Amino acid sequence: MSKKMLGDLMRQAQKLQEEMQKMQEEAKTKTVEATAGGGMVTVTANGSGELVSIKIEKEVINPDDADMLQDLILAAANEAIRRGQQLVQDDMSKLTMGMPGLGNLGGMFGR
Repeated sequence: MSKKMLGDLMRQAQKLQEEMQKMQEEAKTKTVEATAGGGMVTVTANGSGELVSIKIEKEVINPDDADMLQDLILAAANEAIRRGQQLVQDDMSKLTMGMPGLGNLGGMFGR
């Protein structure tokens, strides 16, 4: 491998690292929503996998059936986190698409 090729590869790797860091910061500001129970529970998460908010409609709050509410919250939270991970994975795939040998690198992130 020539010095020029090695230098080009190093610059490309540095640029990729900078873009990935930028993308990770941006992921914190992007949000996704998921609902359960026909919209009775709504959970919002960001691309970093953090839950941002949980909204529960009063109609679903039944002191005699806490298990159902817990299941709805869990289902919505898991789906919101999955969607946030998918968002990051899609962004990473776009970033690595044009780079030889890195086309599927985005699949390593968010899972």
